[in-house]
Amino acid sequence: MTTSRGRHYTGLQQIAVIANSELTLRRTCNAIARTVAKATDMNGCRVLLLDSKKEYLTTVGAYGLSDLYLRKGPLDARKSLPEVLAGNIVVVTHAPTDERVQHPEVAKSQNVLFIAGIPVILGEDTIGELRIYSKESRELTEVEKDFLKASANFCAVLLDRAQLAQFRDRIDKSRAKATEVSTSLQMAANSLKPTEFAHESEAEFAGLLDFYQIEWLYEPRSFPLAWKGAKISQMFTPDFYLPELDMYIELTTMKQDLITLKNRKVRRLREQYPDINIRLLTKKDFMKLLAKYGYGSMGEAKVEGVGRVLYSHTQIQRRVRAIARKISRDYAGERIVIIGVLKGVMCFMSDLMQYISIPVRVDYMDISHYSGDGEVVKITRDLDSPIGGQHVLMVEDIVDTGMTLNYVLAHLAAHKPASLRVCSLLDRKARRLANVKLDYVGFGIPDVFVVGYGLDYKGEYRNLPFIGELRQDWGGRSQARQLHEGRS
Repeated sequence: MTTSRGRHYTGLQQIAVIANSELTLRRTCNAIARTVAKATDMNGCRVLLLDSKKEYLTTVGAYGLSDLYLRKGPLDARKSLPEVLAGNIVVVTHAPTDERVQHPEVAKSQNVLFIAGIPVILGEDTIGELRIYSKESRELTEVEKDFLKASANFCAVLLDRAQLAQFRDRIDKSRAKATEVSTSLQMAANSLKPTEFAHESEAEFAGLLDFYQIEWLYEPRSFPLAWKGAKISQMFTPDFYLPELDMYIELTTMKQDLITLKNRKVRRLREQYPDINIRLLTKKDFMKLLAKYGYGSMGEAKVEGVGRVLYSHTQIQRRVRAIARKISRDYAGERIVIIGVLKGVMCFMSDLMQYISIPVRVDYMDISHYSGDGEVVKITRDLDSPIGGQHVLMVEDIVDTGMTLNYVLAHLAAHKPASLRVCSLLDRKARRLANVKLDYVGFGIPDVFVVGYGLDYKGEYRNLPFIGELRQDWGGRSQARQLHEGRS
């Protein structure tokens, strides 16, 4: 057995022992990074976790890398060795000049020449990366690649185990509070947040961001503020970075001396890095900021009724734009008539029209439901203009049983349009009774009562910028009642 193979064999033995230890996830990944670096004769290594949207990478363990290198800024998975996302091992032999390196200037300042990225794969899904670094340019042998793949597999198991532990803790906490555990708790491995916060206020802030489904990165970048000769003498590391808002956040309490100190640092950062968007916030300031960006402009009573946010304002807008692009492509060269049923569809329909790039005409219908021996649907407001021979797109806020939609489609089809398709923001398949085809769908949702973005409860919540799940104990309302108020 060669010396290289011997090091790799010993390294895998050590990783197996580490993985089976009682260490925290952070310390376990740090130890694995050290073992991998030593076994491959590298200067550094780190374990990275991919976020839920597969956009950013977060360090969960590292060895041999400076704080400045680790906190050089948010690591964009689509810009930093993007081929790794597809499950490929990527090798960079000269980092300062390679376009696949997101921060080449930092690599140059830290004398990093060689970088290799190895996908961390769970099942068929890439959930993170293992990266190694060297100050010397080199190549990877096939034996080294096999060792790195095996090490990455250990990391996948560890991250999966940590996710399961986090999920179990959430259930235990819910039981401790004597509340029902929602069946909608998600167990996707990329929902893991293995962050160790410095202060309790940061954990509370992160929880608030999670509620609104605002993606966040904790302390991703350190900004040099002062130097002594060629050496950095002072750095400032903001607490959070919010990718969707392209904003750094530094939290503070109301203590005047702390506010003064942090204000001084923030001011210096703005002077030296004018392109950086940073805010110094108290909790009260943050709630105002949420309102400004369309997340939290509702009263406290309404917030209390929402069990969790299913889709954030940003997620909705991103999906609406994607649907509009597809509609524009499918109907290229045509004029279409968009028809909506009042009132819940108003928000979705208004936003959708803004992004459709072909000529459109808009019309509305209104319907009522009557309950006797069975549910009866009646059209109380019909179309203003004829649709015969025209391309018609029926737009819905939510489709569940499909019974109402089936009735409305039959009514529209009787007018003999050239074509008739359906676009729905939400699809609740669990309740489907009628066999209706949905040509464009925003999101699938579980069998829960949802509010926001046009959907209401007793006339409220329509103006919420997100779609949230109404708590089952809120107002004693049964889920079935959502069927009888204009929902399809």
